[in-house]
Amino acid sequence: MSGVPAVAFERLLIRGGQPLRGRVASSGSKNAALYTLAASLLAPEPVTVRNLPAIADIGQMLGLLGDLGARVEQVGDTARVDASALSETVAPTSRATALRASFLVMGPLLARLGEAACAPPGGDVIGVRPLDVHLAGFRALGATVAREGGAWVARTGAGGLRGTRVFLDYPSVLGTVNVLFAATRARGTTVIVNAAAEPEVAMVAEMLLSMGARIRGHGSQIVEVEGVERLHGTDFTVIPDRIEAGTFLLAAAATGGAVGVEGVVPAHMDGVLTKLAEAGARLEGTETSVSVDSAGGLEAVQLQAVPYPGFPTDLHAPIAAALTQAAGVSIIHERVFDNRLLYVGELRAMGARLTTGGQSVIIEGPTRLSGTPVRALDVRAGAAVVIAALAAEGETEVRGLEHIDRGYQHLVDRLSALGASIERVGAAA
Repeated sequence: MSGVPAVAFERLLIRGGQPLRGRVASSGSKNAALYTLAASLLAPEPVTVRNLPAIADIGQMLGLLGDLGARVEQVGDTARVDASALSETVAPTSRATALRASFLVMGPLLARLGEAACAPPGGDVIGVRPLDVHLAGFRALGATVAREGGAWVARTGAGGLRGTRVFLDYPSVLGTVNVLFAATRARGTTVIVNAAAEPEVAMVAEMLLSMGARIRGHGSQIVEVEGVERLHGTDFTVIPDRIEAGTFLLAAAATGGAVGVEGVVPAHMDGVLTKLAEAGARLEGTETSVSVDSAGGLEAVQLQAVPYPGFPTDLHAPIAAALTQAAGVSIIHERVFDNRLLYVGELRAMGARLTTGGQSVIIEGPTRLSGTPVRALDVRAGAAVVIAALAAEGETEVRGLEHIDRGYQHLVDRLSALGASIERVGAAA
């Protein structure tokens, strides 16, 4: 059908019941990679970013940078962004509505060109985007912000942005990063209070430091930024993806398998590793790897999905799928997004016993899941149905692969290498 992406007709066929076994290499962090690419707009010199994951969101962000006037080259997992001729201040709506991280171009454009415009971001339908954190931060730095048509527009006055104390109502990751971007070029010192402390935020601050920024306190809730007149190019490597690594470990746990993930930072994964251990899985690790063995079965746990260093909201749906195989009653409280529970109906269709109340999910297990047609309704809900399918009896058909492609690199090949019976096929005849 003309105008409909081919992926819309593709599906995964997964025949479950086989424990996953083996080792897998971590990809570069999806979220961190998007932040580094947005940061490249701050420099009038080339920026090289390495260890980019091969996922759809990276292609969208690189396309957005090109739309704004940057010259973009990509070879394998490395991209070179030359924003010396940056000229456009308006992010195309088609890009903005397709990518959650699109709004991150606002801070760099405002800092370099004095004006920026972007429609509210798209991506997963997992809850309200706290754009008020971004916008309030820009206003605190001296920008005027208004809604014009379908986009938010921010402009600086004649004196540009000026440093100040910025209190964030909520430790929004994207909000923290966007305010950080703008503050690097503001006159004077900016103190960001109640900042997000996620490893991806600390990493992008390290990248900015390598570009000549002056930042202290990143990785904590209070970040101090001394503005500079100019940033320069850099060559930077993206950190490993703790969410992808956690997804593989949870898939192993759900299937009673044993899987190791190489090239990770276990210290970034305390939330999920603690809960896996509490559930009875055996864990081993080094400074750059972690492995799980759940041949002895899983026990129910309780957890809350909260900002870092708590249990990550991006692993709420995947661990829910794994906990359908745990003995007893597990409870998950979602404290970050107000529409994170899209996966519940899909798991129920497979036989999972899930009860919801507000932002909480009660999971009774262990449950014998059965293969059936399901959909990936967002990136992490997609991971959840894949995990459930790997643990289920019979064949599961998963549609909505455009969501899975946004967050997981070469998922079919990597799960196959761990012993999964999984294939990607076109539309049914």
